[in-house]
Amino acid sequence: MSAVFIRKKEDFICENCGKSVKGNGYTNHCPFCLYSKHVDIHPGDRSADCGGLMKPIRIEIHKGEKIIYHQCLKCGYVKANKSAPDDDFDRIIEIMSTGR
Repeated sequence: MSAVFIRKKEDFICENCGKSVKGNGYTNHCPFCLYSKHVDIHPGDRSADCGGLMKPIRIEIHKGEKIIYHQCLKCGYVKANKSAPDDDFDRIIEIMSTGR
């Protein structure tokens, strides 16, 4: 299996907040609530069998970028992803200050 990123433009309805999200090929989480879904083993491959919701559990700043850490609510897997320019800034601040 390849560890090379596979870009896929996919629109989706967030399973956490229900909002419609327009994918750009790099979208890996909802820009409104920041939840993700455990669908990849390697970015974009859609090979994970779990399919659980991934809750944003913390956000760290690394080299000037906001990194969102998601934890799968089904299996416990933790994955780090870069934030996106259209992510809800108030939600980012809320997670940074409360961890929720």
